[in-house]
Amino acid sequence: MGEIAERYRRRADAFERKVAAVAPDQWASQSPCAKWTARDVVEHVVTMHGVMLTPVARRLERSDDPLIAFQEARAAVEDVLDDPVSALTESDTPGGRMTAERHIDQVVSDDLVLHGWDLARATGQDETIEPVDLDRLWATAVAIPPDMMAKYRTPGAFGEGIEVYGAEVPVAPDAPLQDRLLGLLGREP
Repeated sequence: MGEIAERYRRRADAFERKVAAVAPDQWASQSPCAKWTARDVVEHVVTMHGVMLTPVARRLERSDDPLIAFQEARAAVEDVLDDPVSALTESDTPGGRMTAERHIDQVVSDDLVLHGWDLARATGQDETIEPVDLDRLWATAVAIPPDMMAKYRTPGAFGEGIEVYGAEVPVAPDAPLQDRLLGLLGREP
């Protein structure tokens, strides 16, 4: 198993634990994303998994149960990562031409961390981001060129209804790294 697949599985394990811990009456809880409930966060993650499958001619069957929906989406993405032909299939993405595994790593794998925080915040779970993920996401975020970050912050720039990051939330420069990352990506830490 390669580094990308291992990272994805570790992050998917953590996200799945958060989904499984949501109480039935918490699915309507407001998430840090203004337009999303806890259920919407999971639906977004599942939808983005489906987007990752399109270039390799795979599709998701949808479930109304958030946990089952995520488990099925996760299994489908893991199948892609475990298949060398699928994993190395190239396609054009908003970030340029890349392999399916790289696209998965940059989009849904990273989303599992950030949206895992969203889900934890919405449902009163542990919000701590793993240090290894925090360091990686911080390095990636601060390396985004200003013009691209402006595009990420522009609703609809990547398609109707798509918002990548919100407006930056001011955070003290000496705040913990997790708070600085969340603020940079438009979350109120």
